Amino acid sequence: MAKPPVCKIMDYGKFKYEAKKKANEAKKKQTVVKLKEVKFRPKTEEHDYNFKVRAVREFLAEGNKARITVMFRGREITHREIGQAILTRIGNELKESAIIEQSPRLEGRLLFMILAPNPRWLQSMRSQQERAAAQAQQQARQAPPPAAKPPPPHPSAAPASPPPTAPVQAEGPKA
Repeated sequence: MAKPPVCKIMDYGKFKYEAKKKANEAKKKQTVVKLKEVKFRPKTEEHDYNFKVRAVREFLAEGNKARITVMFRGREITHREIGQAILTRIGNELKESAIIEQSPRLEGRLLFMILAPNPRWLQSMRSQQERAAAQAQQQARQAPPPAAKPPPPHPSAAPASPPPTAPVQAEGPKA
């Protein structure tokens, strides 16, 4: 608010170009959080349950959110407590790596909850990965180069003389 007003004469096209470049740079640095869904049933067996929980843990490690859904079919809906128990068990197993963003809720025949990655856990996972990568690079630098092997002989280069063979003696008839 200076008196008299101060102004700057500039090229508007250049200004718009630079603003667009800054917006693109900011867009490259942002992370997009996806919502991945894993479906369970009240009759999901132990191995399938463990496999799906491992998949949820991987989604959270990538920084994505996870929606855990328990689908009820037919008369299974009368036993909502089974689905509730499944979601509670998942929440307890993933307590250190996830935050329950939305508690279990029933919509029609679907009971679901949404998990978000725990920021502290996510940061520790990333630092572990960075340390492992740094150690691998350091070991690669310290490892001696592999010994050079002589090149294989060229196919057109045949041996000069055939290898010596033992004389073969014929045996007579046996009585």
